[in-house]
Amino acid sequence: MSDPIHADDLTSLLGRWAAGREPLYRLLAARIRALAEDGALPPGTGLPAERPLAARLSVGRGTVVRAYDLLRDEGVVVRRRGSGTAVAPQGDPAPGAGGRPHDGSLFLSMFEPPAASLVLTCAAPDAPPPELGAAYREAVEELAGFSDDIGYHPAGLPELRAAIADRFTARGLPTSPDEVLVTTGAQQALDLLVRCHVVAGDTVVAEQPTYPGALALFSEAAAVVRTVDVGAEGPDVPGLLAAMADGPALTYLVPSFHNPTGTLLAPLDRRRIATAAGAHGLLVVDDETMVDLGFEDPAPSPLAACPGGERIVTVGSMSKVAWGGLRVGWIRALPPLMDRLRRAKTLTDVGGDVASQLAAARLLRSPDALVRRRRTELRRRHDRLAAELDHRLPDWRYTPARGGQTLWVRMPHGDSASFAQVALRHGVALMPGSALCAGGGGSAWLRLPFLAPEESLATAVRRIADAWERYDSAGGPRTAPLRVMAV
Repeated sequence: MSDPIHADDLTSLLGRWAAGREPLYRLLAARIRALAEDGALPPGTGLPAERPLAARLSVGRGTVVRAYDLLRDEGVVVRRRGSGTAVAPQGDPAPGAGGRPHDGSLFLSMFEPPAASLVLTCAAPDAPPPELGAAYREAVEELAGFSDDIGYHPAGLPELRAAIADRFTARGLPTSPDEVLVTTGAQQALDLLVRCHVVAGDTVVAEQPTYPGALALFSEAAAVVRTVDVGAEGPDVPGLLAAMADGPALTYLVPSFHNPTGTLLAPLDRRRIATAAGAHGLLVVDDETMVDLGFEDPAPSPLAACPGGERIVTVGSMSKVAWGGLRVGWIRALPPLMDRLRRAKTLTDVGGDVASQLAAARLLRSPDALVRRRRTELRRRHDRLAAELDHRLPDWRYTPARGGQTLWVRMPHGDSASFAQVALRHGVALMPGSALCAGGGGSAWLRLPFLAPEESLATAVRRIADAWERYDSAGGPRTAPLRVMAV
């Protein structure tokens, strides 16, 4: 460990660290974490002892102790008796630390797959459909005729906003183009919602497990995430309603072919959630990125179509039906919420790519053939993945998905993060369940996408089975039963 930074110097770097509604130790930990991520506190930097730092910050010593302990548990710092506390060296997290699954690092790693591996981390189509190429060719031809248009459309191209609005209206949610904001994928849509409505210390309610990109945004905002378990039939709705009654800043749900479990929220439960949102005046985000990917069930109506759903915001995307490279998503919301989001979007990028929006508009005007083919393909691949798991790993447990792109699979024992390292050495990259669970669960779970061709899925499961044989024979740790997705 290098010489520690002086308490006075660290205090200057911390700045207005105590601004927020979260407990002081969490706010302090969040600011030190940010300084470490930004490089202001390089790896190996010794941190001040608890008492002098507490005195300089005018807080109790316990606040600094709890902040340091939290950072140690996250792998940000190492604490050794007699040596003090230091920023963790790169590649050398604290002994026993599970890493920091929600700081965005695991989410970012989904897009940087290791070489020579079958990648089962990022859940998105691996090739554009033929319809997309045709849509782009038409878009390029139309662009040639553009005039009196500088190309900046902060809220989105009018043609695309109209197509999205018409699609919502056809699904039972009357919508005008002014109630649609086009974004650079659903991830930007979620980012705008979090930036506009969540500050440090705010409570966010989310399902457990859930989409890791959302958890990374909540962590970046220093929000307190209150989780509601998802089971074989969907989320624990009484628990969700109780959490909503406490007035969170934002409630994030994936009710339609949930990521990662593939469950579908029942109509009665949809109405109960919408009623609660209206009664408490809550901001609820309905993430519909999977809505068209049901194997048998038709696309359900958005939560906002239910009575009481006026403040429910709907997020959608083209990335799951078409291709991840088509960076087109959207937010559907009513004023004045939409006005605030539109201003934030304008400041972010002044508008998205026009050619991509023209292509997306064409796909949305006639989506039926593409959606049918995608659903059929996903159902076939789901069944192949399930069959391979049943054959090669019969002790692993899962509930068949009703739609979406992933299975939520539980190992008989062990830690999925450590097993993922073994699997990587056997040529397959996996997403451990801890990356999808804000409440500390998921250690025995894996998210397995069924997007690859069937033979690739068979090869992946064979490699996973080989890795499991090695891991199991080495005595991987036994885990206690989990509350999450008990199957």
